[in-house]
Parts: sequence; C-alpha cells; structure tokens
Amino acid sequence: MIRPTAIRTRLLRWFSLHKREMPWRGRTDPYAVWVSEIMLQQTQVATVRPYYERFMKRFPDVGSLARARLDAVLKAWEGLGYYTRARNLHTAAKLVSSRGGGIPRTPEGLRELPGIGRYTAGAIASIAFGLDEPVLDGNVARVLCRVFLVKTPAKDPRTERRLWAIARELLPAGRAGEFNEALMDLGATVCTPRSPSCATCPIEALCTARAKGMEELLPVKVRRKPVPHYEICVGIVRKRGRILIDRRPEEGLLGGLWEFPGGKRERGESREECVRREVLEELGIRVRVGRKVAVVRHAYSHFRVTIHAYECAFVSGRPRAIRCSAWKWARPSELSRYAFPAANARIIAALAKPLK
Repeated sequence: MIRPTAIRTRLLRWFSLHKREMPWRGRTDPYAVWVSEIMLQQTQVATVRPYYERFMKRFPDVGSLARARLDAVLKAWEGLGYYTRARNLHTAAKLVSSRGGGIPRTPEGLRELPGIGRYTAGAIASIAFGLDEPVLDGNVARVLCRVFLVKTPAKDPRTERRLWAIARELLPAGRAGEFNEALMDLGATVCTPRSPSCATCPIEALCTARAKGMEELLPVKVRRKPVPHYEICVGIVRKRGRILIDRRPEEGLLGGLWEFPGGKRERGESREECVRREVLEELGIRVRVGRKVAVVRHAYSHFRVTIHAYECAFVSGRPRAIRCSAWKWARPSELSRYAFPAANARIIAALAKPLK
C-alpha cells in the first residue's frame, strides 16, 4: 500500500536539495508566475528561459502588457511558437487591467481568463497564491502512472479524472505549490519518458511500477496517427526596392504574425502557378514568378510543411487585404521589425545571403 505521507516527505526533502534554478522561481509576483506558466505550456524549460527574461524586461507587469500593441507582444514571442498563447496572454492582460489590475486569486477566476485551463489555473493558484490546488501536466501524469501503476492511457478521460484525484490526495496542506513544483521537476529530470533514473529517485521504494519492472512500459502510449505533410509556395514580391508582406488573421494558427504571401499547392498545380494564384487570391495583385530562393522544411505539432519561396516581380493591381488582415511594402532592412513565424524567418535569413 502506497503511503501519501511518505511520498510528500521524501519528495519535498529531495526538492529542497535538487530543485532546478529558474528565473521565475522564488518570485511572489502572480504576474511573473502567470507568464512563466503560459510560456511553459508545451515548451521545455531550457527553451523558455531566455524568452521569459526578455519578455519580463519588456513587459514587467500586467499594465505594460495590456498597453502594448499586439505586434510588439508577438515580436517579443517570436520563435517561441504556439502563438495563440501570446495572443491569449495579451487579451487576458487587457481584461485584468480593465478590472483594476488584480489577477484572480482562485482557480475558478483564473480559468475565466483566455489561455488558462485547469492545469495552468492550479499551478498559478498553488505557486502564486499558496492555495491547496493540484496540477497535472505530462511530467506529473507520468510520475503518478508509474508510482500508482495506472495501466490505462493517461489521456483517456477516465484516467485523467483518476490522476487528478490522486494529485489532489497527495497535496501537503499549505505546501501545494512547492509539492507541485517537486512533482514536475521529478518528472522532468528523473522520471523521464525513456530510461528513467530510478536509482536516484527519492520515491523509488514507493513506486509500484519500479517494483514490478514496468517503469518503462508506463504511461501506456496510444499509437499516433500519421503526421500530414503540406507543400507551401510563397512569393517574395518586390517593387521599387521594397518587399510585400502581409499579416495573418488574428484567429487560428500563427494568427497576427507577418509572412510572405502564399499558400498550399493544389493537386496538379506547378509551384509557380501556386504562387501566382495564392498571391492573387490573398492580395488581389498579379506577379511574375522568377527563381527559387529558398526551401524550408518545418514541423508543427500536428503537421509538417515544405515551403518553396520564389522571387516575384510586381506586374499589376493594387494590394488589398482579401485573405489577410493587413499588408505592407517593407524595405529588406525593415523586416526584422516584424514578428514572423520561424519558417518565414529562415527565408529572410536566406534572402540576406549573397548569391552563389
């Protein structure tokens, strides 16, 4: 029989000696905790660290973030990915600021803000406000599945309910934030997805999966569907020394970011035909397609793309925001001012290289 008190005691003792140093730890400012938790959604600590430090210097409090233009927020987020997080954070900051600037102190109040779900609300409530609220992210779920020998897929709704109940039962009264961080650190550094370091785990003796030699078989994995691949063709449209860029609609993937006009290649269509069609449908202008300047392969969470970028000369028409939210003629030296998706940023880098 697993003893919750023993798990709490051993894990908290281990955490006091081995916790990871992070720029947001030890801060009592709820805003700092909130920003860190949003950035950590689906992103590793090592990736988040430099972005967090720069973001907090640029937007040190709720008010400064609420007053900022979305373009500035997206530029500060550029390269971190999952841009919906940035848009939701900005929208939520404006909402909080309009209500007086106080971040909600309860999980229910936090979940009313865009971008905050059950896990993030629990993390903010426990770490920033000291409430006895559990968390359940991938690292915590893995630890609990192994310790309690949960043999059903962690993403199954019934399994999730069971894991949330276990996480709440384990909470030490008054130390939930510290305990939650300890669980997350254990999953990230010791109880890893492959080859867990069981010999150094503070709760090895309490882990049922370890006792049965099943630690690498849990959590139960669900076979993933094949990842679709799309071919994208874009135009580097030039006119009088400037390049035409447009901004994606704020809703959806990469919303609000700037990009080079283009889109998915249709069946039976040449890449050059795709560029001409997409630019016309997106901006209402006609272009002459020239040489290919870059090929960029990029993976998103649920699909992959190969982007073919072509030099294009402006032929006729007047740009209109037909399938975009805005457009600009920008000098090549000005492109760095705009927030671009990572794949487009690599095209910009290719444009800066001299021709072979």
